[in-house]
Amino acid sequence: MSFPRYLILIITCISMAKYSFAQQVTDILDDMAQCPIPTYPQLTAAQSIEKSKAITILADKSGINKNKVAKFTGNVMLINNQQTILANEVELNRESSSVNATGDIHFQNKGIDIFADQLNISETLGATTLKNTQYQLAGIAGHGGAGIIAVSKEGTLSLIDSSFTTCYGASPDWQMNASEINISKDESYLEAYHARFSVFNVPVLYLPYFTIPIGDDRQSGFLYPEIGNSGKSGFTTSIPYYWNIAPNIDATITPKYMLKRGSQLMTEFRYLHEEQQGQFDLEYLDQDNEQENSTDARYLVRMQHVGTFSERFRAFVDYTTISDDNYLVDIGSKHYNDNDAYLYQTGELAYFADSWQAKVKLQDFEVLGDNKTNYKALAQLELASHQKIDFLDGLFDVYSEVTNFDNADKTQATAQRYHVEAGFTFPMVTPAWFLNSEFKILQTHYQQDNIPLKSELEESVSRTLPKVRFHGGVNFDRQTHFWGNSFTQTLEPQLQYLYIPEKDQSNIGLYDTTTLQDDYNGLFRDKRFSGLDRIAQANQYSWGVTSRLLDSANQEQLRVSLGRIVYLNDSNFTFEENQGIVADASALAAEVYARINRKWQFSSDIQYNTEDDVTNKSQTSIDYLFGENQTIQLNHRYTRDVSGITLEQLSLAGNVSINKNWQVISRITQDLQQNRSIETYAGLQYQSCCWSLSFAYHRYITANFDEPSSNNKNRDEFNNGFMLRFSMRTKDITDMFNSSIFGYKRPYFLNN
Repeated sequence: MSFPRYLILIITCISMAKYSFAQQVTDILDDMAQCPIPTYPQLTAAQSIEKSKAITILADKSGINKNKVAKFTGNVMLINNQQTILANEVELNRESSSVNATGDIHFQNKGIDIFADQLNISETLGATTLKNTQYQLAGIAGHGGAGIIAVSKEGTLSLIDSSFTTCYGASPDWQMNASEINISKDESYLEAYHARFSVFNVPVLYLPYFTIPIGDDRQSGFLYPEIGNSGKSGFTTSIPYYWNIAPNIDATITPKYMLKRGSQLMTEFRYLHEEQQGQFDLEYLDQDNEQENSTDARYLVRMQHVGTFSERFRAFVDYTTISDDNYLVDIGSKHYNDNDAYLYQTGELAYFADSWQAKVKLQDFEVLGDNKTNYKALAQLELASHQKIDFLDGLFDVYSEVTNFDNADKTQATAQRYHVEAGFTFPMVTPAWFLNSEFKILQTHYQQDNIPLKSELEESVSRTLPKVRFHGGVNFDRQTHFWGNSFTQTLEPQLQYLYIPEKDQSNIGLYDTTTLQDDYNGLFRDKRFSGLDRIAQANQYSWGVTSRLLDSANQEQLRVSLGRIVYLNDSNFTFEENQGIVADASALAAEVYARINRKWQFSSDIQYNTEDDVTNKSQTSIDYLFGENQTIQLNHRYTRDVSGITLEQLSLAGNVSINKNWQVISRITQDLQQNRSIETYAGLQYQSCCWSLSFAYHRYITANFDEPSSNNKNRDEFNNGFMLRFSMRTKDITDMFNSSIFGYKRPYFLNN
């Protein structure tokens, strides 16, 4: 602002409707029930006047006293730079280079609306001061009152004897009062001195200094604390601090106090560049008071990275390690579930050319507990090539890999594996049918060392196998009517023949091989085991058929799939069970999905062994969706053989709104084989326009891993605990709904 040299007075008699502070309060109270953020329209008269360093004033009446003081009365509008002022009366003093306003003042700039009794603009101080104020931040819920508000030339707000809240109404649910509040010019954060917090007019907390982000931009400062209790750690509390290091780098540092165990420090560091992004996490407990006769630190370290170095190079890292096997069981971590049995340790560098690609991989799984016989791929080099040929639009494919396997158990064999897979593929695909043909040769060589005594393994083994595969299908559809509605019904049969000759492979160790699931899609794979250590002999065909009902919007209302593998000889399933892999003699799979109506959905799948007349695996769920974020699900899971144990579980999960503010979340999981509850989760959440409070109780079975040198002999079979979380912003209810061990199983097409 620069005057009087550039003073421009545009004095006109304009009848302007008064937009008083009292009217603004009335508008807020009228809309309060719908939780709005009040917005005030830009003063329209200001839009037609060019912004400049000069002052523009419009009023009903005006007068000048001795060429020193100009006085304006009646619907006065003052426009200066990016701020506009409405008042009953304005005086402009030439000698003191100041502006004074009184009566129903409305001050507006791009970031705030202030309503006050008095206003002063001082060119000397470069500030605007308002007294007896109420304010509303633009675009966000923050508002309050202050004895004095000072607006600096740069746009920073200083509020003296002030209040702040994100709630509306004559008596806000929560409010902060402070001797001084400073709000940054971009309204991204707020800092308060001598802050006193009240909830429902009851004082609950005093802080000499406090800062919080109030906008969408990331700002350094403390985040909302979390309070909890568990049988393993006792009373717990944590207060995260967010550090906005740079626009593309940040960190969250969380001190956590556990009454039984001591103080833990959790750090999360993130970075984001144009072609690189990643995260580093460290959880560190210097000494666990629950550990007997041990002063060793307990920790978790995780590093994740995804990046590209050019259009063709890609890097990926996901590495986690912990101090001891029971770290997750005793202390827990947001990165893994308490009952997880292994940790990922993977690194990969890949190059992608137009017709070929190469990868270098390091892969390991840190298995928790006594089972230490897992192998790690110290180095794995993969090379794949795809070349088009003119005959039948076919492809000539070559895949090769070199892998070095090692084991932490030095009594186990180690190996180097060399594998080449080459052949022709002829894909033929149309909207009505498809037929894919493959003719390949699989060549594998093993160099095995450190072979245990009395083992069938041999030092040098070569294996050559041809593979022939034909996989085709047809798509039929027709229009039909059910229950008075029109549908499109499809019929999608498919057939596959697979041939691989039989070869004894008992002289090869199991380094990265496990049995794959025989679900419906698995019926049409070209292999039955992961990895390359076992290539199943095959002289078999697989058939399957799927039928769907699609409504007029092409949404799936019903799907039924049934398929089976038929073996043409008996040698397909003669693999050695003592080595830990078993292929079912006869696999039949079925899947059903039904969208009964907009509220009810049903899904089920089953894997059945027709040779032994037993069910290998099944899962069935019924979902009742009766409102937004309101769901009840009944789920049954069965697995006949998991490391020699039969698992059968029944769970009931619910998420129900009592009213617009209260939500109940619960989950119960029952072990039907052991006839015991393995998890109980119950949560209650209150959400208003401006704050939320979540309370949850969790009881679940723990997977205590036996350790020869364990220092904690007092682990319980179950862990019990509760969590209490307060937030000034509402928290998505799905966060609580997924907080249990097994989580909510989302049904097919839930968002339709």
